[in-house]
Amino acid sequence: PDDDVLFRLLRQLDAAPGQSQRTTAQALSISLGRLNTILRRLSDEGLLSISDRAGPDKRARFSYGLTPKGAATKARLADQFLARKRAEYHALHAELSGSGSGFLPPLNRTLPMNTNLTPIQELYVSQDSAQKLKLDAGDLPSWDLTPRQICDLELLMNGGFSPLKGFLGEEDYTSVVETMRLADGTLWPMPITLDVSEAFAAGVEAGQDIALRDQEGVILAILSISGAYRPNKSREAEMVFGADDLAHPAVNYLHNTAGPVYLGGAITGIQQPTHYDFRARRDTPNEMRAYFRKLGWRRIVAFQTRNPLHRAHQELTFRAAREAQANLLLHPVVGMTKPGDVDHFTRVRCYEAVLDKYPQATTSMSLLNLAMRMAGPREAVWHGLIRANHGCTHFIVGRDHAGPGKNSAGEDFYGPYDAQDLFRTHQEEMGIEMVDFKHMVYVQERAQYEPSDEITDKDDVTILNISGTELRRRLREGLEIPEWFSFPEVVKELRRTSPPRSQQGFTVFFTGLSGSGKSTIANAMMVKLMEMGGRPVTLLDGDIVRKNLSSELGFSKEHRDLNIRRIGYVASEITKNGGIAICAPIAPYTATRRAVREEIEQFGAFVEVHVATALEECERRDRKGLYKLAREGKIKEFTGISDPYEAPTNAEMVVDTEGYEVDNCAQQVLLKLESMGLISAK
Repeated sequence: PDDDVLFRLLRQLDAAPGQSQRTTAQALSISLGRLNTILRRLSDEGLLSISDRAGPDKRARFSYGLTPKGAATKARLADQFLARKRAEYHALHAELSGSGSGFLPPLNRTLPMNTNLTPIQELYVSQDSAQKLKLDAGDLPSWDLTPRQICDLELLMNGGFSPLKGFLGEEDYTSVVETMRLADGTLWPMPITLDVSEAFAAGVEAGQDIALRDQEGVILAILSISGAYRPNKSREAEMVFGADDLAHPAVNYLHNTAGPVYLGGAITGIQQPTHYDFRARRDTPNEMRAYFRKLGWRRIVAFQTRNPLHRAHQELTFRAAREAQANLLLHPVVGMTKPGDVDHFTRVRCYEAVLDKYPQATTSMSLLNLAMRMAGPREAVWHGLIRANHGCTHFIVGRDHAGPGKNSAGEDFYGPYDAQDLFRTHQEEMGIEMVDFKHMVYVQERAQYEPSDEITDKDDVTILNISGTELRRRLREGLEIPEWFSFPEVVKELRRTSPPRSQQGFTVFFTGLSGSGKSTIANAMMVKLMEMGGRPVTLLDGDIVRKNLSSELGFSKEHRDLNIRRIGYVASEITKNGGIAICAPIAPYTATRRAVREEIEQFGAFVEVHVATALEECERRDRKGLYKLAREGKIKEFTGISDPYEAPTNAEMVVDTEGYEVDNCAQQVLLKLESMGLISAK
């Protein structure tokens, strides 16, 4: 069949898979015989699945469902159809008016056929087709998605990442990394990839379909693999994040969490991920566009945030909406943000607490399930494209937008206005206009917030400001947070989640060589803290955990990592519930210790104590004879002998046990905890 007939047929079968052949033929204006010929060919080519259909209507004996290959073909033909119609419109416009239509060439425009309110293409199949695909997918190889991959998949399927049709293949990936564009020239700054393990990649091949499942095993989509490839992760880090520096959270994720192989291919969406929290606040791009159409909004400025809203943010958003003469969309990220950020449950409660302080007729709020990369300038452009897909016409870009903080040299990863400069360069092509983020400060004499660079009488007025670091200190120490800075409702929510440190749970994580004295000091610490009372104390010693939690594990690097991550998970649960966890494993690898730190610091303090006893002293103390066996080659991969110990460089405390009593070492740690506000002074 020609492409027009094929496109119309695939649309018809996807929308009404149980419709009779006669009705389908009439809808397409073709004969029944030709329809049967086309259906058989599509089935032979793997675009269509045909099954018997029970029912009283003998004219509708069969049911048709698009395979992943068929759904991908339908999406490709839809693009061709729209491109042709656009060209026809352009030619007609030129014939009637003597000038072009004003459309940019397809390769130079990200959203060539969308205004900000018309529906955009999603990657989901119809409900009937989805049910059939679910059954078929039960026999496919399955990949259990990570939390970041689930965020990416959701925005691929619902159009938030339009014009992407799936995870990037090698050609598109390389082009995005090097040029911020897809291989066809379309602007797209962030590589959206499906990273998998070596073992899984070895079991699949190009042309094969795999089921993508959430962490509970629910099938969300089918990936039709176009290819597998090994990325140059150092190059990706340099080009996308500006440096191959593990101090950057996304670079650390890239090297120490992401799999070594990327799979590319088209996505066939079956169902969106399930969210049980704030469901009324979660909207797809098309739902937002429909909402804007219903309210008659034509100009919408979006405000991206991963922090609670304070009074300065309110004044900033008011000014941005007035400057753009637009309605305001508060569009906070509730996916993955920077490690250490306030959890999204607390933040959304804060947003809802102050939403009534905005004019309801011109303000709305929706939650975005985005996994941030903290990529600064590139991320700002990415955020703008996502908001354009949601129907917004303007976007507030902040000072050091999506910056991750300091690099390994103690300097900012990006310049304060790099993100604004890059966004400004591409905003016309993106179809969304930037509104500069103003640095707002409080002028005491005038009792109002003003942009810092617009205050002409700075020498004559009192300018007040509280940084994020200072706010966290005040919360940690239970100090007053002035009303000029934040709303009482927001402060109340933050204090519920972040009580003073002396009332929070925390983890003390001892690390060092075997025989360094970790367990001895940890035991002494446990007794001293239990003597003080107030919070339950749990000791997670390396040997105890090996016996009771990880008895099936060996001592390979993979198994040692898994053992430490189990300890970290248990410690995070203890910390989250207000207890004290004392951990004393060897924990030889920096990346694993960092992952445990990030998991625990979501809920409370993580105090790393390096027990820095020299190897020679550890061997001298060796009561079990393990070092002797390791040197004789009878124990493989023994830390300090045949496997490295990566000593911490930024531990909260270093303890040397040589020449010191255990009680003295434990007392040093107690004094450190007291200085950090984790225990009260007696």
